[in-house]
Amino acid sequence: MVSGKGTEQIFKGIAAAPGVSLGKVLVHVEDDLYVSHYDIVEEAFDGEVKRFEIALLKTRHDISEIRHQVAERLGEEEAQIFDAHLMVLEDPALIDETISEMKENHWNVEYSFQKTSQKYIDAFQRIDDDYIKERMIDIKDVSRRILYNLAGETLVTLESIDEKQIVVAHDFTPSDAATIKKEYLQGFVTEAGSRTSHVVIMAKALNVPAIVGVHDILKTLQHNDEIIIDGFEGLVILNPSPNTLFNYGESKKARDSQEQEFLKHSSEPAITQDGLQINILSNIEGNDELSRVVETGSDGIGLYRTEYLFLGSGNFPSEEEQFRAYKEAVQSLGDLPVILRTYDLGGDKVLQRKDLVGKEDNPFLGCRAIRFSLLYPRIFKDQLRAMLRASAFGNLNIMFPMISNLEELQSANKIVNEVKEELKNAGVNFDDSIEVGIMIEIPSAATICDILADHCDFFSVGTNDLMQYMFAVDRGNERVASLYQPCHPAVLRVLKQIVEQSNMKDQPLSICGELAGDMIFVPLLIGLGMRNLSVSPAVVPAIKYLIRKISIEETEDLASNIMKMSDSEEIFESLKDFYSLKK
Repeated sequence: MVSGKGTEQIFKGIAAAPGVSLGKVLVHVEDDLYVSHYDIVEEAFDGEVKRFEIALLKTRHDISEIRHQVAERLGEEEAQIFDAHLMVLEDPALIDETISEMKENHWNVEYSFQKTSQKYIDAFQRIDDDYIKERMIDIKDVSRRILYNLAGETLVTLESIDEKQIVVAHDFTPSDAATIKKEYLQGFVTEAGSRTSHVVIMAKALNVPAIVGVHDILKTLQHNDEIIIDGFEGLVILNPSPNTLFNYGESKKARDSQEQEFLKHSSEPAITQDGLQINILSNIEGNDELSRVVETGSDGIGLYRTEYLFLGSGNFPSEEEQFRAYKEAVQSLGDLPVILRTYDLGGDKVLQRKDLVGKEDNPFLGCRAIRFSLLYPRIFKDQLRAMLRASAFGNLNIMFPMISNLEELQSANKIVNEVKEELKNAGVNFDDSIEVGIMIEIPSAATICDILADHCDFFSVGTNDLMQYMFAVDRGNERVASLYQPCHPAVLRVLKQIVEQSNMKDQPLSICGELAGDMIFVPLLIGLGMRNLSVSPAVVPAIKYLIRKISIEETEDLASNIMKMSDSEEIFESLKDFYSLKK
């Protein structure tokens, strides 16, 4: 949709990543590679297959290199986008059909591959589902790389950007988004895409605004046009008027001033109006975030995702590599707690080691997290030894993910005790009183947390998986994402039950899912009895600031009223109203 007066034009799209940017347009159009088409004789088949295999290997190397760069720049979660690309390269259907196409029609291998891959792309394109169409982008991106490698040509990427610009395209492949230099990127605008698209994930990680679904904008925009993109409202403003520039400038000043105020007081404790301290810890994915944890005034690390050590390279790190990483983390935090979660592999964290876990029809319900660790005790013991050794240098705690029953917890505890005995016998120092906790992220664990409390030292609620399993919903699937409702009474009742059972057992409790970092939900969580929140380092100062403006009494009144409601929308509106009065 477009409206305008004079030279200013306003385009409406889908607000996908928050923020506002003013800058010059870079129109990005994918280069079309000419794919040669010629006949081959049967004697040339082996040579064509060999060329195909070399191109596949080269493409795997290229994608692995991009994945490594993204993991270093943005974090492991964003890098996992490229695991899907690596899986495309291993798809026997795509590979075998290409070779069959070549042999049946006597066509050269690049033309055979283009025909085969295009068949899959067209099939995905015809499915009327945004999520499925996004997966089509993976195939398209990988296919383009393979074709360029077969042709022996270099793929032109956005890596060449050398000045600040807002990139506008019909759509982006993940590779496009990943290669842009962070210091020059001011935002993304696409004609296609949805809130689940890869470019949105990248935009959020890079902390730049993104707007998707702005239909036909490329018919109007040109290189170096000046635009404002408003990632809060989903607006693209071409040739903004002086009045528009002034209004957005004032809004930016207000936001910047507010953020500076948050940071100014970030080292102060988060104490409510009636004198109760709430601990605000950080979730991190690697040691490159340690300085940010300290700068933002975090009260420790409530969730250290150790799987980044594996996923960055596809190989399990040695005990010594892990020890060095964990030791650096605890020493950086001094006396503050550092909770290391053992490997949470599987599910959306794709395991490339097919020798360990084969193809699973339902990876989220398969061999993931603690199940994987118990299935491979040698790998588990290497990690536990590294953690225990690092515990001699700071306030380190261990946490098991995805515990679903008492037997799993007991088995994991048994292995911890075995490793302790091994270290004692070897004369290796460690904290013998180290605390071991579990994630409450499966409904079965939530219902027996009073039983589990007798066999561990603390709980941490992982709301992301807890809600996913409660609702049987993949929140990344656009068709059912609306069923993923944090305000659903079922979620709030389960959280209340966990708090009550933990209090009854005098069990320390924290919450580390995305819900904990949502400003609108923070007062409710405190009102339900949560006293330890673990969130992204970026939002720590703002949450601490909010907590200083509220009282336990009023949050408990809020929670009491909310628990009487049955409508998710009514609950959300009530939470928004409370937050609006306090922000």
